[in-house]
Amino acid sequence: MHDSNASSYDQSLYSIHNRLFFRLFQTGNSLDRQCLKELGISPVHWSVLGALSRPDIKNTGMSFSDLTDYLGISRQSLDNVLKRLEREGIVQRVTASHDKRAKNVALTPLGHQNWEDLQDKFFQFYSQAMHNFVFDDAVALIHLLNKLNDGLKQIKINPSDQDSQ
Repeated sequence: MHDSNASSYDQSLYSIHNRLFFRLFQTGNSLDRQCLKELGISPVHWSVLGALSRPDIKNTGMSFSDLTDYLGISRQSLDNVLKRLEREGIVQRVTASHDKRAKNVALTPLGHQNWEDLQDKFFQFYSQAMHNFVFDDAVALIHLLNKLNDGLKQIKINPSDQDSQ
């Protein structure tokens, strides 16, 4: 850390922030590894199924752009997963109801069945991962992660600050 930045940033706070972001990194990697090992799918695959199975869009699907925003992933990452899921017959591109030229991504009947078939495994996964949490801990964690995610979305590094590092 550059000296002028170091003096304006509390070192004990820096240490906590560094540990927090490292733990988030580790948690993401553990989630990825355990999803593949125990469920046979990636977290992105799981998230796509979950997003497209929601009651309000279950039949109409959602636009590619809305899906990337909802999941918080890059277009490239989503495109790679969707291509694989399309080949497997899990998702399909359907004409959007509001614009016949636009296409939405939607689950196929096989995709809906796949989602339903995985529910018991999801419940076991959640139960085992969260066994040390009481209900209020889980609610607080959701709240705190939402706050962190909002903060991450607002980051704008000043180029002059980067040049001085």
